[in-house]
Order: sequence, then C-alpha cells, then structure tokens
Amino acid sequence: MARQLILDVTLPEGSDFGSFHPGANSLVLDGLRALARGRGEMQIYVYGEAGTGKTHLLQAVCHEAAQRGRRAAYLPRVLLAGAGARSLDGLDALDVVCLDGVGALCGSPEGEMALFNLINDARARGTQLVLSDRQSPRALSSGLSDLASRLVWGPVFQLAPMDDDAKCALLVAWARRRGFELPREVAEYLLRTCPRDLPSLLAQAQRLERESLGQQRRITLPFARAVTRAGEDA
Repeated sequence: MARQLILDVTLPEGSDFGSFHPGANSLVLDGLRALARGRGEMQIYVYGEAGTGKTHLLQAVCHEAAQRGRRAAYLPRVLLAGAGARSLDGLDALDVVCLDGVGALCGSPEGEMALFNLINDARARGTQLVLSDRQSPRALSSGLSDLASRLVWGPVFQLAPMDDDAKCALLVAWARRRGFELPREVAEYLLRTCPRDLPSLLAQAQRLERESLGQQRRITLPFARAVTRAGEDA
C-alpha cells in the first residue's frame, strides 16, 4: 500500500532548494538541507501560514535526498486526509519521509496512533522525518497525549512570510529559470494588482509567459497591464 502511494505522488520540477528564497528562513533551510543529505537532525517540524513555502521545502528535501541515492517519500495533505492511517504503512523502511499537513491525521484515533507509531519506528530504524502543518505541534488537537511530545522530538521552525522584495525576487528568478525575462517592474505590478499569495502570483506570471509566446512579444509593463485587464474582462 505504501509503495503504491509513494509512486502515485510526483514531485514537480523546480521544487528544489536552489529555487527557494529563504529571506528570514535561512536557519530552517540549512537544517532541512543537512537532513536531506543524511546529516543533522533525525526529525524536523515546520509550520507556518499558507504561502510560506512548506510544500516547496518538503519537496526539496525529497529531491535532494533522491539525488544522493537515498530512498525518500513525500506525502501531501490530500493523501494523508484521504488514506488516513494506511498512508503511513511501511514508510519507516525508507531513508527520508516528508509528511505535508500532519494535522490531517489528528482528530482520528487511527490516524494519531499511526503517526505516533511512525515517529517511534522511524527513530528506531534511523529514518529521518520532516513534518509540516499550518499549526504548531502544540496547537494540533490530539486525543493521544503522547503524540504531542513525539512531534517535538526534533527542532520546530515557524516559517516567516515572504516580504514584497522577496516575492519580486522569486518571480524574476522563476521566470529566468523558465527561459524568459520578467522585469522587476512587472513583478511589482503583479504584487499590486493580483492576489498576493505565491500560487496566484506564479499563475499570473505563467499566464504572461503563455501570452508572450503566443503573441511573440516581450513582457513589458504595458503588455502585462493589457493581459491582466483582458483577463478581468473575460
């Protein structure tokens, strides 16, 4: 069951450490990179609001570990919520396991016990764990009293939100990796006029890329204004 679940989850390109802009989160970046390479901590818990980069970092851990020949698994929240306790079967046999949204397992006696057992078994077998959620480990509602202590067996990091400068830098660098230029003034325009969460900003930048290719035009501020206004009128 666990093997099939792991094979069903495909990590997107670009979700590596090199494409993560740490800002105030350099300490957690260093800790996760060391873990991915088989050094550092046995367990790290990362939490923060939506858009702070939790998913990116957990996927980056798996990318880095796999590049070094380590067996790694990334399980998203939707899988943890859908498969529940079954999603954790056999994961302690791997080298690195990243669970994105462990709160999905809390509130269910079966899910909490499975998570409790995985943390214990992983520590016994030398499997490194990265756990994440929007809430801190202490804030997760749990009917299993010992689970809270297991969730903090390693360092706990709260991710700081990205400021506007960091978001602009990320958009410009993301575009450059994809082979096109997104001027800084266009990135700033997107921040002023679009939803400010990273998925929405990246979706708008990707839309500009498609329109630029389709119309064979460079991305400029007037071009970006025309494209976004056309979307509003559609």
